[in-house]
Amino acid sequence: MKIVSFALLITVTIGVFMARPNGETENPVVIDWQINNVSHIGGHRITVLGKPEIITSDHSQALLFDGEDDGIIVESNPLAGARRFTVEVVFRPDPGGAPQQRFLHFQSGENRRALVETRLEGEQWFLDTFLKFDEAERTLQARDKLHPLGEWFHAALVYDGRAMHHYVNGIMETSGPVDFSPLRAGQMSIGCRLNRVFWFKGAIRRMRVTHSVLRPEEFLPKTNTD
Repeated sequence: MKIVSFALLITVTIGVFMARPNGETENPVVIDWQINNVSHIGGHRITVLGKPEIITSDHSQALLFDGEDDGIIVESNPLAGARRFTVEVVFRPDPGGAPQQRFLHFQSGENRRALVETRLEGEQWFLDTFLKFDEAERTLQARDKLHPLGEWFHAALVYDGRAMHHYVNGIMETSGPVDFSPLRAGQMSIGCRLNRVFWFKGAIRRMRVTHSVLRPEEFLPKTNTD
């Protein structure tokens, strides 16, 4: 497997949002990445695994992962320091992948991590999300909310300081309580788990991490025409 190191440009935007509950700042940290380049998007060190392909779909570029050995390791953890957060991703899970695929993995130590995953059932998939902080952990699986493969979707994982919730295309599918403290600096992976297993087959166009609880109407659009 070919491994190449590049630099990843991290776009950090301090946005102006409406007043938030629970005493949150009106100007939360926003880390917004266009996942469309592996050669000159510098800023944080990255390791490119395999050969993700730059494609054009829905009038914009994205990275296509082959489900076998394509991935990106980023020497940064966008969730570091966030007491409440919203993780969003615009992605296209494709047919032919493994039954279990981890495509966003944030970590500051083996026992402190957050993941966004898919589970495949035939030609459909459902969302799986996971938070772990030492002994506290929670897995959310929306097994009864199946979606077709080969189409673009928006997924969101929201933690409000007491419970985690996940959404597909702005609709909350499941939620549950978990005691998840802020992560420290660390790494994240895109297209696979950090230990380079459970490879994702499909395309990823954009990821945004907001250190605040966003409402569905504030989520990213799933397509450029929305």
